Amino acid sequence: PVVFFNQNNQYAISVPITRQMKSKTIAQKALAYDIPGIRIDGNDIFAVYFETQQALERARNGRGPTLIEAVTWRYGAHTTSDDPSKYRDQEESKRRRETTDPIKRMERFMQREGWWDEKWANQVQEEVSMEIEQAVAEMERYPKANPADMFDYVFAQPTWTITEQRNAYFQWKRGIEG
Repeated sequence: PVVFFNQNNQYAISVPITRQMKSKTIAQKALAYDIPGIRIDGNDIFAVYFETQQALERARNGRGPTLIEAVTWRYGAHTTSDDPSKYRDQEESKRRRETTDPIKRMERFMQREGWWDEKWANQVQEEVSMEIEQAVAEMERYPKANPADMFDYVFAQPTWTITEQRNAYFQWKRGIEG
């Protein structure tokens, strides 16, 4: 069982999706594989939750895969070397953060329904911050990864290209370590 969840932030690194592909949506690509495909508002927590639950139930019950396209917006850079201000309007990102950010949308919804309590929100924020700090501390105590693993466990028997890449990496590493 599988659910293909595509987080469509509307850019392929720095290229708008409209220039990356000719189809209007990613969800419509499901037709080519004869599986259900759905396009949802990826900033709507309820839509994401309910559609994902439905797709998971479908998969778990043996009714096949589903492709979910969750349309969202990437606020920051794609990588550390990316500068989104060169290819998209930063005012648009600022406006979207205020109007469509999922966390802010949920907060406004809870306020409208009378479910929001500032004291509770601060308590949750404090608990989550502590949980994150604990997780980071735990990961920092974890043994460092062995770089050889990324070459040694790709295939049962390494291909010549993997062996070549492995040798080149370790030669480079010996060079920088002196």
